[in-house]
Amino acid sequence: MRNLILINHRSYETRVAIIENDQLVELHLERRSEKGLVGNVYKGEVIRVLPGMQAAFVDIGLERSAFLYVSDVVPDNLLKKVEESVCMDVDFDEMEECEERFTSRRISIESMVREGDNILVQIVKEPISTKGARLTTNVTLPGRYVVFMPTIDHIGVSHKITNPKERERLRGILEKHRPKNTGFIARTNAEGEKEINIIADMELLVELWNNILKKYEKSSARECIYQEFSLPFKIIRDYCNESVDSVIIDEYSLYKDIREFIQLYMPFMSRRIKYFDEQEALFEAFGIENAISRLFARKVWLRSGGYIVIDQTEALTVIDVNTGKYVGKKDLEETITRTNLEAATEIAYQIRLRNSGGIIIIDFIDMSKASNKEKVYKKLEAELRKDRVKTTISKISELGLIEMTRKRTTESITRLITEPCPYCEGKGMVKSKVTIAYEVLRYLEQRAMNSNTEVLKLKASPQIVDILYHEDKSLIEDIEKKYKKGIVIEPVADYLVDQYEVED
Repeated sequence: MRNLILINHRSYETRVAIIENDQLVELHLERRSEKGLVGNVYKGEVIRVLPGMQAAFVDIGLERSAFLYVSDVVPDNLLKKVEESVCMDVDFDEMEECEERFTSRRISIESMVREGDNILVQIVKEPISTKGARLTTNVTLPGRYVVFMPTIDHIGVSHKITNPKERERLRGILEKHRPKNTGFIARTNAEGEKEINIIADMELLVELWNNILKKYEKSSARECIYQEFSLPFKIIRDYCNESVDSVIIDEYSLYKDIREFIQLYMPFMSRRIKYFDEQEALFEAFGIENAISRLFARKVWLRSGGYIVIDQTEALTVIDVNTGKYVGKKDLEETITRTNLEAATEIAYQIRLRNSGGIIIIDFIDMSKASNKEKVYKKLEAELRKDRVKTTISKISELGLIEMTRKRTTESITRLITEPCPYCEGKGMVKSKVTIAYEVLRYLEQRAMNSNTEVLKLKASPQIVDILYHEDKSLIEDIEKKYKKGIVIEPVADYLVDQYEVED
């Protein structure tokens, strides 16, 4: 079983596939025209303060104004240059402690910022659909082993590091070497790492913060003063560890850049960086293209013959579990429980693969025994631990529902690579041919009633004309007799099913 990182890079688009145990578990995408913004730091200008929402709109130079909540605002006196040495931080998605944001005594937003103010802000959530980016003044700078929080006095350790002695060791290192009144969180990668390497990582982030503050003083409003790593380097920084067997890149210049980065920051990975120089495309060779095509499936079959159905709205994902073709061997309760257990594994996988975020409702098949409900809940909980993104999950309700949330900072992968169907406008359904045929009849009768000409010509798609000729011909004749009109019907091959017109 292999754990791989595949990087398919072209000038217009970069795709990264994360493979665990020979299975695609995550797909990341960055396009030249739509580069990721989370982590970028800006000098923003407050353009509107909303006391009723305790928030402000901030112009950072994007198409839509960004949004800043009062709970994400740090008082001016906490924006400081770090004079002392050392500190480091990591991906706040992977740690519960990172959710401990700065919380002042909920002062009103109008006492914190005013229209026209320039403020230092960082994007924590991409613009999604019609919503602008979400901002914070609580800047977090991720490194290889730590995450630096220059405006928050806090020490934390990734919850994925479970050994009490190791947690205590890491806390001691961070506490000893952090600048006063700053915060650090030890990332999962810090587990077992030498103290000297952690300190070096901390010092690097402190220097980065000082450079950000210097640039902020010299910059104009609406200017980006720090950009997060591009996708390939972000993945290398956050995902590469001893469990990764190989990183395979199909573009030579990027391969060379990554090798230099690896040799500088994580030399233990040097021999695992490989250049893919084959005639076959990288993603084709590893079966990733086929896996991507299955991302669009609304129905996902389980091995037993059951299936799950996934429906996504703008703010909510609903997943329904069904037994399908699986009939079991003993009793109904066992059949339902086995289907739910299998579905729990697949649901956790699909949520991670599709990068579903926000509120997720899972409708498991009703089980009568409390012990079976607990089994399914524990199974889902265990599978979700494999996900780097923070999730919160509730117990199974009496209706067989689980409510959960998954932190969302970017659009789901399916929304990134698809767009609503222009024909059904994203509804996923269209009117039946019979419904359209009857619409045509009503419209035709209205025109016959109001027209002064003796003959009307109806143009419609061949499918609708076929229904009108063979199934509803008598209805056409009724209109002709009632209004004393001749009606000519012409099929037009280029017309869509619901496209029609009537000419005098």
